[in-house]
Amino acid sequence: MQTSIIRLFLLPRAQKISDYDTKSEALQQKVLRRLVASSERTEWGGKYGYYSIHSYEDFASRVPLSDYDDLKDYIERMRHGEKDVLWPGQVKWFAKSSGTTNDKSKFIPVSNEGLRDTHYQGGTDCVAIYLQRYSDSCLFDSGGKGLILGGSHAPNYNLPQSLVGDLSAILIENINPAVNLLRVPDKETALISDFEEKMDKIARAVKDVNVTNLSGVPSWMMAVLKHTLSITGKNNLCELWPNLEVFFHGGVAFTPYVEQYKQLIPNEKMRYEETYNASEGFFGIQDDPTDAAMKLMIDYGVFYEFIPMSEFGKENPTVVPLWGVETGKNYAMVISTSCGLWRYILGDTVRFTQKNPYKFVITGRTKHFINAFGEELIVDNAEKGLKKACAETGARVHEYTAAPVFMDGNAKCRHQWIVEFDTLPSDIHAFAESLDKALREINSDYEAKRYKDITLQSLEVIVARKGLFHDWLKEKGKLGGQHKVPRLCNTRQYADELLAMNF
Repeated sequence: MQTSIIRLFLLPRAQKISDYDTKSEALQQKVLRRLVASSERTEWGGKYGYYSIHSYEDFASRVPLSDYDDLKDYIERMRHGEKDVLWPGQVKWFAKSSGTTNDKSKFIPVSNEGLRDTHYQGGTDCVAIYLQRYSDSCLFDSGGKGLILGGSHAPNYNLPQSLVGDLSAILIENINPAVNLLRVPDKETALISDFEEKMDKIARAVKDVNVTNLSGVPSWMMAVLKHTLSITGKNNLCELWPNLEVFFHGGVAFTPYVEQYKQLIPNEKMRYEETYNASEGFFGIQDDPTDAAMKLMIDYGVFYEFIPMSEFGKENPTVVPLWGVETGKNYAMVISTSCGLWRYILGDTVRFTQKNPYKFVITGRTKHFINAFGEELIVDNAEKGLKKACAETGARVHEYTAAPVFMDGNAKCRHQWIVEFDTLPSDIHAFAESLDKALREINSDYEAKRYKDITLQSLEVIVARKGLFHDWLKEKGKLGGQHKVPRLCNTRQYADELLAMNF
């Protein structure tokens, strides 16, 4: 009964989302006008003459592309309490995420408006889309609750009510109290900073609750779920939570975890819905289980632009708005948001699969790739290659990263993969050969560089000990929250650190 009421309440929003099919450009133009008008009186808006911006062309010609280093000084002043800098008023919350070349961490401003029109709207829309698609859902019936994982936060420069930490913790801290009736664990437990302590307390708090849905990063959720099973003695989650029906996941690619979740939840009716939410905003929702692509959410507080990856890194690259993209091309995403990020190069790469509505897949990161020898290997290639290698050898991958070996003692160059398995292949060399073959089939540049082993030799797979990636993240203080293992790196930085711990 309660699910039916909530479905009816969210119906108007679901109908608005259907406007994406025919009004995408108009919706994005409206977002841009609102963002610009809201920020006319800020320091940034004054600097770039927002009062006289009347079109997208004005905006694109006047406002420069930016990255975190370009905005860092503005954000630091905002963290010290200055008002009307990048966004009107005082911004009190800052989402901490992985850093840049020059800094250990980035601090992304999260305004009141951004919380409401982007982050919380994204969460609401996940439920709205889901309930409209599945009329048989009992998500909130019989006291059904969602297990939602979050990180932790801390005071920001001791300013009153100002916080810095994981975005998930900021969301939990400010969430509508009514929503807390539909989720577990309680706020105090959810915000514990020590992940291992939090994991244990969550497991003990949820073992007797009617959990019907999960939300979080697959890797950290997996750790919590396995620990919960271990303390309850149950064989799988169907025994513990018979009404569990959906996992809303995001943060990392789900491919490496699919088989593990199927083993944890041996229920053919279990549903998995991908979301694209980050510290900088909430961008996409998977609305069709038969289509891996996500729908771009275009009426939030986010205006989108895109740089073709063929021009990324150039001094004056081509930049197109949403209505200028082409399907099948790889783009770097650029966003302007109601949190005060302006023409901000996000660092993620996407490929559109269709228009009206615009649907896309995440293909990787502008910095997480390997192109040491002209092979242009991206995360999307890696995920597909591993999936095929696992299917052919019976292996199951837990975590992995890869990096180039520029030249060994025999003048050989190759890719080195460090892989932690849940299920080892019977023959690690066969696994490596299968992965190498799949990458050659997927990526023509990789295939060309592998031709006759002239430029690039066959890849190497190093088996990581159990818990290696967990220990590496723990050593860096990055357990839990939205922290993730870098899948590909064009340098040896991460690989060498991991290998030093692999004993």
